[in-house]
Amino acid sequence: MTAYLLRRVAFGLVLLVVMSTITFFLVFSGTERVAANILGETASNADIAALTQKLGIDRPLLVQYGDWVGNAVQGDLGDAWTTTGSVTEILARRMPVTLSIVSTAILVMAVVSAILGIVAAVRGGWADGLIQVISIVGFAIPNFWLGLMLVVLFALNLQWLPATGYVSFTSSPSGWLAAVTLPVTALVLSGIASASQQVRGAVIDALNQDYVRTLKARGVNMRSILFRHALRNALPAALTVLSVQFVALLGGAAIIERVFAIPGLGELTVRSAVIGDVPVLMGVVVTMIIVVIVVNLLIDVMNAWANPKVRLQ
Repeated sequence: MTAYLLRRVAFGLVLLVVMSTITFFLVFSGTERVAANILGETASNADIAALTQKLGIDRPLLVQYGDWVGNAVQGDLGDAWTTTGSVTEILARRMPVTLSIVSTAILVMAVVSAILGIVAAVRGGWADGLIQVISIVGFAIPNFWLGLMLVVLFALNLQWLPATGYVSFTSSPSGWLAAVTLPVTALVLSGIASASQQVRGAVIDALNQDYVRTLKARGVNMRSILFRHALRNALPAALTVLSVQFVALLGGAAIIERVFAIPGLGELTVRSAVIGDVPVLMGVVVTMIIVVIVVNLLIDVMNAWANPKVRLQ
């Protein structure tokens, strides 16, 4: 088990280095006009040259990359170009917001998808057909459009929930719940549609195994077969789906946070890309990569616990 975990950690570190390197050269290779964009159209050539030198983007790209890596390994991701403060401080303020929304969304998705998938697999018939129709409809609805419709209905018309903004859980648990309800709902609908179908297929495959028929022949209760045997064998496939959905939720958060004016990493990514704040954009990408690596590592550990074959490979 230890060797397996060490291999996964090593793979994650390699992935972090490769992806951060590719991202750096992609975002920093197009900084020729950054100084002019920051200063505006009325800036003189001398002012643009001075700001370019101050930002350090007049140096060779390899030199910039070497400096960035040297600082990044010490936890210093540089300073923002368009706002005051370091990139690390900005990310520290924004990351808990996004993680609270995405974590809540993945928890809701896991529970609802498991219930729908198990019911569809076990009941079959009209229940299976109805759940599949609902899943197809949910998958077809864009999350940003759903978010806008939820705002119109529950925030503007009914005035049950706030339309925009975010309240931290530590400040007010009830305020936090009210603030994240609509964004989480908009995020999880399409994910539930996909995940429930994957859970359904995994449970059906598990129930069709020979050991299940043997247990039935021995008179073991179907509930016991389902919860003590079949679900554990279906768990690795379900966990894999959730890890993929977690990455999708991080991407979807960029749009949802803009719709609901939530000050998280997604909104920061869009704003930094628009105004050309390259250090912040680079910091967001690296942070997202680390989060994805950690989540996938946790999923791998849970898979190894649920499936001994994984530990032997």
